[in-house]
Amino acid sequence: MKLIYRIALRLSLVLLPLMALWAALFYYTMVGEINDEADDALEDYSTLIISRMLAGRELPSLNSGSNNSYSITPVDASYADTHPHIDYYDADIFIPEKDETEPARVLVTIFTDRDGLFYELKVATPTFEKDDLLVAIAYWVVILYILLLLTTIGLTVWVFHRSMRPLYELLHWLDRYTPGRRTEPVPDNTSVSEFHRLNAAAQRAVDRSEELFERQKQFIGNASHELQTPLAVVASRIEWFIDNTPISEQQALELLKIQRTVAHMSRLNRTLLLLTKIDNGQFPESVEVDIAALVREQTEVCEEIYASRRQRVTLTAVQPLTVTMNESLASTIVNNLVKNAFVHSAEGCAIDITVDPSSRVLRVANDGEAPLDADRIFDRFYQGTKREGSTGLGLALAGAVARYYGLRLTYRFDGGRHIFEVAWPR
Repeated sequence: MKLIYRIALRLSLVLLPLMALWAALFYYTMVGEINDEADDALEDYSTLIISRMLAGRELPSLNSGSNNSYSITPVDASYADTHPHIDYYDADIFIPEKDETEPARVLVTIFTDRDGLFYELKVATPTFEKDDLLVAIAYWVVILYILLLLTTIGLTVWVFHRSMRPLYELLHWLDRYTPGRRTEPVPDNTSVSEFHRLNAAAQRAVDRSEELFERQKQFIGNASHELQTPLAVVASRIEWFIDNTPISEQQALELLKIQRTVAHMSRLNRTLLLLTKIDNGQFPESVEVDIAALVREQTEVCEEIYASRRQRVTLTAVQPLTVTMNESLASTIVNNLVKNAFVHSAEGCAIDITVDPSSRVLRVANDGEAPLDADRIFDRFYQGTKREGSTGLGLALAGAVARYYGLRLTYRFDGGRHIFEVAWPR
């Protein structure tokens, strides 16, 4: 989940209980204020009625058209002693003029006249429907919550994108970064100290990565170069020893094994040296190369070498596929893909090689029993099936060339077949 979506979700979850709390406080505050106003009016009206009654004056008419109503009931002393002399409460009262029951605020007052007699005065005034008010508040709270949420999220997204622009620029730069490729410095057009420190840390990490990458390339290149001569000397001395020294058959077999091992080490060393040169970008010159011609040439070579396996080879490369790249690297990627199919195909298996000029794709397919690890197939020294003479670097070389020129090199296992495809851009 993106950071902005996570922030929006958390804002929504935080605003929901806050709005609910606000609605509850608003409701009870409003009810309290309305009750206070009603209580003040009831108190004034009850004072008017009591003062008129004690003064012997005429009491207000019950049918005066006023919203207020009252009743006076004589009570005894024991009732007066056991009940509060002033009490406010909500009740539903019947309005004879309207012939219906309505909610009302009621004031109950117990007082005495000049003769010491006790009376209970009930004064009522119509009030509002609390349930209707609660529904109305809930409705408008929902509307307000939605509007507030949308506004907050919109402002948050706008502010977030403007504030986090340096971070997005850094992420975009890191996505484009490839070790060993010259690239522009980390963008640092921000005045925010935290982003400035982050950019500086990223630049230091990249510098360390470049330094380590260069050291690695130099080590592999130097080691491969320095090893090539001793390996050649060892191979030459073994060959001289076999040709010029009387040895037994068993000794000859052991020396031949050593000779094959040295030859394998020499091939491995040359391959590592080639990988280092590719990583170092030591193949700048480019010419027009016909991939179809290279495929036909390598296929003929492999058919001759592996003729004993009686593999069924189908080559479809009628039209030329001309690309612009280093001729040596073009041969490297073609030769390794074609040779890989021959080396890792069992006796009598089918190999299909296709060059499609319209889509600018080279496709190599061979029979197989199980899929390979598509995530590691182009890693150095990865071998799905160990074959004698294989260095485990053939597909790694093809992958290195593809990365060097930005080619799309893919692998899939479909219908019991290993399928490798390399596509050149148009």
